[in-house]
Amino acid sequence: MSTSYEEATEGRVYTVTGQDWDELVSEVKGNEDEHLVINMGPQHPSTHGVLRIVLTLNGETVTEARSVIGYLHTGIEKNMEYRTWTQGTTFVTRMDYLAPIFNETAYCMAVEKLLGITDRVPERAQAIRVMLMELNRISSHLVAIGTFGMELGATTPFLFGLREREMVLDLFEYITGLRMNMAYVRPGGVSVDLPAGAVDKVGEFLKIMPTRLKEMRKLLDENPAYTRRTKDVAYLDLTGCMALGVTGPVLRAAGLPWDLRKSQPYCGYETYDFGVPVERTCDVYGRYLVRVAEMEESLKIISQALDRLAGAELKGKPVMIEDKKIGWPAQLALGPDGLGNSPDHIAHIMGSSMEALIHHFKLVTEGFRVPAGQAYASVESPRGELGAHVVSDGGTRPFRVHFRDPSFTNLQAVPATCEGGMVADVISAIASLDPVMGGVDR
Repeated sequence: MSTSYEEATEGRVYTVTGQDWDELVSEVKGNEDEHLVINMGPQHPSTHGVLRIVLTLNGETVTEARSVIGYLHTGIEKNMEYRTWTQGTTFVTRMDYLAPIFNETAYCMAVEKLLGITDRVPERAQAIRVMLMELNRISSHLVAIGTFGMELGATTPFLFGLREREMVLDLFEYITGLRMNMAYVRPGGVSVDLPAGAVDKVGEFLKIMPTRLKEMRKLLDENPAYTRRTKDVAYLDLTGCMALGVTGPVLRAAGLPWDLRKSQPYCGYETYDFGVPVERTCDVYGRYLVRVAEMEESLKIISQALDRLAGAELKGKPVMIEDKKIGWPAQLALGPDGLGNSPDHIAHIMGSSMEALIHHFKLVTEGFRVPAGQAYASVESPRGELGAHVVSDGGTRPFRVHFRDPSFTNLQAVPATCEGGMVADVISAIASLDPVMGGVDR
């Protein structure tokens, strides 16, 4: 192995291959003006997916940090132009794969705006959406905090975070049939009502989780190794957040209580009692504190939603809009073989009338038409404002769908939080932004 260099416009450029660090050190020794350009990622375990950071170092100090994205591009937005409006949910749920329910809800809210049915979505469906979104917020933050602890050398928070997340994913599987990427939220409501026993299972989760969050706090809140690596690291104040369009926990850790659930309520959030956690540290530690406090607030919201769903007022009510021209069949049941539809459901479709059967066939194969126009709807995802801009030309498929994904926007803060700091703190800075590359690249 050898180290070679060549003169370039930016100065002397070294090419380092393999285990030749001793040669490199001897080459650059005594020349303090030399900068080292290195790649962090795109397969680095601390880049939260396939994110590449090109770092320019002066010794241990980062002088320049550039984010390189696109390694996980899936063409989701373009593919949606070739699928019906309902089929679109199966695509969007795979963007930010740690927050699928939020992707689905933002998209469906935009479609409902175009259809003019926002006020006609059943209240029970809205309560289910809220409950699942808050469960999803908890599962996402558990991954963020757990992986972050591991990246700084603490393995126990990761084990705790994944253990608690499994409880949430088990609930998702029980309610929707899938642990992730459920396509459960549909335009007009949700795909199917809560199964028997779901209320009790969520109730058990609410009993266990507060204690588990306290255990997580005990591990990290006052941990000297953790606080040294997070306090006064990756500083980004409110002015910087506003200039870059940063939202979510990073913004709230800079002192601004901006939360769409409060400032621009949707799905009935204005009727729930909860707080917006805020810190003023503008650093990595503050972003951690905000996320833990948000999970505690989410438990309060889930409890209120559960009370509504179990109460007499919403029990047995529909979970899909009554308009048969739009509403996807939501009264589904498995047959005795566990595979096909139940005989009752088949009799309902095929035994009513020939027109009903034709309508069902056309709704499923062609989809419903959406009036021409455009709409934007946004939700407060675990990473910030997640918005869907949907355009219709009056057909059964979207003309264009574009998402404002918070991970994409928040990644702009990488230079601001990393440059001038130590190379070891790049890990902390990126983890505190909590980017998910599925949402960034789409």
